[in-house]
Amino acid sequence: MLGLPAAITVCLFDLDGVLTDTASVHSAAWKQTFDEFLEARDGSGFRPFTQDDYEAHVDGEPRADGVRDFLASRGIHLAVGHPDDPPDAQTVNGVGNRKNALLMKKIHTDGVRVFDGSRRYLEAARDAGLRRFVVSSSANTSDVLGVTGLDRLVEGQIDGNTVREKNMKGKPAPDSFLAGAALAGVEPAAAVVFEDAVAGVQAGHAGHFGYVVGVNRLGDQHAADLRQHGATMVVDDLAQLLAGS
Repeated sequence: MLGLPAAITVCLFDLDGVLTDTASVHSAAWKQTFDEFLEARDGSGFRPFTQDDYEAHVDGEPRADGVRDFLASRGIHLAVGHPDDPPDAQTVNGVGNRKNALLMKKIHTDGVRVFDGSRRYLEAARDAGLRRFVVSSSANTSDVLGVTGLDRLVEGQIDGNTVREKNMKGKPAPDSFLAGAALAGVEPAAAVVFEDAVAGVQAGHAGHFGYVVGVNRLGDQHAADLRQHGATMVVDDLAQLLAGS
């Protein structure tokens, strides 16, 4: 049904890059945050944050992990600080909160684009009786679902706030997806994971989910990376699954 094995009853969707184009908004907010941080530290000759940096250190990761991992790649180590650190604090959480403030401004000022094929797939999954949950490392999941109206098409969520409150390991660990399956009341074998990030498909594979759909929006090399790291199948858009159902 809908391009999935018959044993699948629950759909677990990553948000950014799978259902919505917030990945580009996140990327822009991360770039502005890190470039301003690096310029203040190193001067006008600083080495800018790149798309490769985003994919290698930030994409799919909890916010603090992304800050820590990227800065470590540049030989920079900050104190962790506190989750409520102000955006100007020179801590991991302060830098992360600076990025989040930029992101929220962009979300509420510019809105968020929903991939048409993903909205259609959610509607078809609802009509077919498949259960639907969002599993995202973003602490802003509720805001994005509300702004886009997707909150009416999903039953619940595991998000960055849940990850922090429950002290879960972030992707590529399977913890958040396993929590999504538990929220739905099923074993992982009965659930499909939809992910666009390599870390996400690694999490789906590590959690022994019944099916892992890689969503490739970046080109042939990324599609190959998704397959290599655990995707059962790779599509460029969820509408392809509807066409094959």
